[in-house]
Amino acid sequence: MAAFHICSAMTEITAETDPQQTVARDVRLVGLVSAAHGMSHFYGLVLPPIFPLLTDAFGVGYTEFGLLIALMSVASGVMQTPAGMLVDRLGAGPVLIFGLGLLSGAILLFGLAPGFWWLVPLSIAAGLGSCVFHPADYAIMNARVGASRLGRAYSAHSLAGNIGWIAAPASVLGLTALFGWRAALVILGGAGLLFTFYLVSQRAVLSEASAAKRIAVADPARDDRAAAGVLLSAPILMCFAYFTLLSISLVGLQTFLPSALIAAFGVSIAAANGMLTAFLLAASLGVLIGGVVADRYRRHEVVVAIGLAAAAVFSLVLGVAALSDTAVLVCASLVGLAVGSAGPARDMLVRGATPAGATGKVFGFVYSGLDLGGVIGSPLLGLLLDHGLPRLVFVVAAIALFGAIGTALAVGNGATAARGDAADRPA
Repeated sequence: MAAFHICSAMTEITAETDPQQTVARDVRLVGLVSAAHGMSHFYGLVLPPIFPLLTDAFGVGYTEFGLLIALMSVASGVMQTPAGMLVDRLGAGPVLIFGLGLLSGAILLFGLAPGFWWLVPLSIAAGLGSCVFHPADYAIMNARVGASRLGRAYSAHSLAGNIGWIAAPASVLGLTALFGWRAALVILGGAGLLFTFYLVSQRAVLSEASAAKRIAVADPARDDRAAAGVLLSAPILMCFAYFTLLSISLVGLQTFLPSALIAAFGVSIAAANGMLTAFLLAASLGVLIGGVVADRYRRHEVVVAIGLAAAAVFSLVLGVAALSDTAVLVCASLVGLAVGSAGPARDMLVRGATPAGATGKVFGFVYSGLDLGGVIGSPLLGLLLDHGLPRLVFVVAAIALFGAIGTALAVGNGATAARGDAADRPA
């Protein structure tokens, strides 16, 4: 009988560690998480394409809708760290499902709102729904995906976000042309709710037995006291600074790219938006390449530095050189490729700097740097455009990228030094 139990246990261990089963489980898990992440990006860009229709329908200007987008960003940025704490305490699966349901429901109700002021609480609700994705997604992937495949998992996650951005304008405009903007938003929001219900049926797949959850259940007060110390440690603050600087650069290289190209190079609106599409597609290709590199090369800070340095150089070329339309297209594409290639290694750096049991709060905190960078970069770069200095948009973006390289090297070198100290310690 004892031998039977031993053989049974060995069979279970073999089954659990079977490479094919493990890969299939990781692919399924990353697919679910990435799809949810893609929907969050999709909903982030579903309203701007129909702003002209919304201003007419509600009798307000673009300023009011700009304030609504700002409300979403502030709510998302401020609440990402608290959302991460909930992830560490309650588990990532339930928080992710709740966030997607809240975001999808807010978009659906946008289509039913009878007046502008109804949109204010809905915008805040959308921001609160958006705040959960980074802390929840990374907590699930870090806890469940095999370490040798994490770079590619991060790559798929980022790629899904890019696809969401690319798909949003065509989807909302196409449905609006067929059914009107109200029905379009109801349909798109309803699709998100249907996917939310599907995630509920898959909650066992999304569950993650992380150390954070066990610590929080054993001693919630200790977890809360430790949170501030973790988030204010030098490596985590450097990661936060990285995302802030990266966001400032992306405001210039993505958000204001068409406007800056039109003013600086005299290209048409159609050509400028085509160059933005090329930037996004190249960034998606870069993410795929970067995921493979991050899994194969362990000096992630070096990978980040090379990618961002290349992006900064090509951004400076846009800022100072006289280029043909074709050269501008190539340059914008190379910037996107280089920025995208650094993404998976960047996330591996953050993971390496994160203490055990703090994945949710750390990823929530550092990713909120993207919102801060948007708050800083948008008015600064908009001011440059208003004063007829479009080329400086690319110069500022390059400076921010060089600054981000410094933070990545600081985090990576600190991790290398820590590993060296550990190796020198007597057993």
